[in-house]
Amino acid sequence: MWLDPDDDPRESDVELQDERATLIEYLRAYRLTLELKCADLDAQQLACRSVPPSTMSLLGMIRHMAWVEHHWFRRVMVGEDVARLYVSGEDRDADWNGAVADPAVVTDAWTSWRREVAFAEELVAATSDLGARGRQPGDSAPQLRGVLIHMIGEYARHCGHADLLRERIDGRVGQ
Repeated sequence: MWLDPDDDPRESDVELQDERATLIEYLRAYRLTLELKCADLDAQQLACRSVPPSTMSLLGMIRHMAWVEHHWFRRVMVGEDVARLYVSGEDRDADWNGAVADPAVVTDAWTSWRREVAFAEELVAATSDLGARGRQPGDSAPQLRGVLIHMIGEYARHCGHADLLRERIDGRVGQ
């Protein structure tokens, strides 16, 4: 999985001149890393669990990150009153538990993740002030900069998990 730096889609010519460019670029690179870790795998491989009793799988991770994007940008920052993605009253961990080796589940996971990433990217592009606060009722809403930092940490942590999961599936490791 080692990529030549000239062929690595995470490498860009974006100059990290300020906080905004840095946060956006790091998040973009981590999102691409998740895609790279899942590339060229079928439904069975994507749904392969790590080790018992863990329910962690690459497919579960895609679903989980769709949920995370959905929660922080749609629900917290915009304040949309929408149902939680991959969470139900019966199963709070449906993002992981529902990650079964079914091509339709894989398609749904990628579609949901890409939709939520696109929503987040549009929101960030339309919000000039990183200090803008979310509209989540109740608790003091976080600033956009804090949400971006949280997302970078979330992806960084899970991309490390993804690297180990991918190695278990087919032995491929990489940056």
